[in-house]
Amino acid sequence: MDFIGTIKLVFRNLLARKGRSFLTMLGIVIGVAGVIIIIALGAGAQAMIIGQVTKLGSDLLNVQPDKSNEKGPPAQVFGIVVTTLTNYDVDAIRNSGRVPYAKAVSGIVMGTASVTWHNKSIDTNFMGAEHTLPEIINISLKSGQFFNKQEGESGSNVIVLGAAVAEELFADSNINPIGQVVKVKSASQTEAGGIPLRVIGLLEKQGSSLFMNMDDQIYIPLPIAQKQILGINYLRSINIKVDSPENVDRTIQDITSLLKQQHRIKSEEDIDFTVRSMTDAINILSTVTNALRLFLTAMAAISLIVGGIGILNIMLATVAERTREIGLRKAVGATNKVIMKQFLFEAGTLTFLGGIIGILIGIIISFLIYLLMRYLGYDWAFIISLWSLFLAIGVSVLTGVIFGLYPALKASKLNPIDALRYE
Repeated sequence: MDFIGTIKLVFRNLLARKGRSFLTMLGIVIGVAGVIIIIALGAGAQAMIIGQVTKLGSDLLNVQPDKSNEKGPPAQVFGIVVTTLTNYDVDAIRNSGRVPYAKAVSGIVMGTASVTWHNKSIDTNFMGAEHTLPEIINISLKSGQFFNKQEGESGSNVIVLGAAVAEELFADSNINPIGQVVKVKSASQTEAGGIPLRVIGLLEKQGSSLFMNMDDQIYIPLPIAQKQILGINYLRSINIKVDSPENVDRTIQDITSLLKQQHRIKSEEDIDFTVRSMTDAINILSTVTNALRLFLTAMAAISLIVGGIGILNIMLATVAERTREIGLRKAVGATNKVIMKQFLFEAGTLTFLGGIIGILIGIIISFLIYLLMRYLGYDWAFIISLWSLFLAIGVSVLTGVIFGLYPALKASKLNPIDALRYE
């Protein structure tokens, strides 16, 4: 039998057993779809995170408490409280004259709190910062103003509301939020009511960034956030704007040298802070997302193995069911090679079709996730790489050939006389 004849026979046999063929393909379909979805989600998340970090600017530096290695994040990223950075460090960077290329500096603390206006209360995120923050990160005001130097340094009872916070608090009234007094209370505060703060600014809608809703946030002068809301005397981080990207490396060296002296550090092993540029952040995020994507892809590949075992069982059952057919074909001249080729083609065709269907389902689900993420405000990218499609098809066909080999060998070695007597 020629190649075309073999293909026709394979498809005739598959169509004659539609239900069994579908169940055989199902494991491959799920596995391939899973691989496509995971690769697409990983690529989309990586593109979004790197894009958003890049938007912050290559001239931005961040100092975190505690030391981290070259490839990993500081300890506080995992929820460990580290208290090695203080306001004195900010003052030293800003005023010592030893960091000449630092254009703007701000200490940062963060947390969650409830904001109350009249009888309306919502939970949100807050950032305690200095008046220099708008010079460091992109903050666009819809109305009002950010707190000035005097308000920031003296710890005036003022607040700037994110777009979502202002909308939710004042949605049922026609009152302009500017000038209104809201009360802010963190989960750790025991006194009733909260701290009264006067609204002086409203932010434009910014959407989501790094899986955070930037509109669901409020900004408070650093002394208020530290002393009255959190009750701490340390910082979560220090953000520095460098005058130009060319001076970033020099500024990292200057800050490192200064803080080592500030913290009385004599050896590299005792360093209790980390200075990172946006390039460092992008490299770390890329490493983490690639590792996660590889792990999830391996998990999805397990279903391909399960699908392959399913093919093995189904093909063995098919060989037993078609024993008389095999014997008859051998009796009229079919060779072992022809019989083996037919069953290998059947297994390969099943997994190829399963791979195609899995790819289509994976692309559709990935696109639906893309639409959902865009609807939620994330700058998500829909990325389907060509290599992932070829990989999915290749792996699915290879799975069929590997797991179909034993049934094909078994079918080819059947004795025609014994096969014709088989009941």
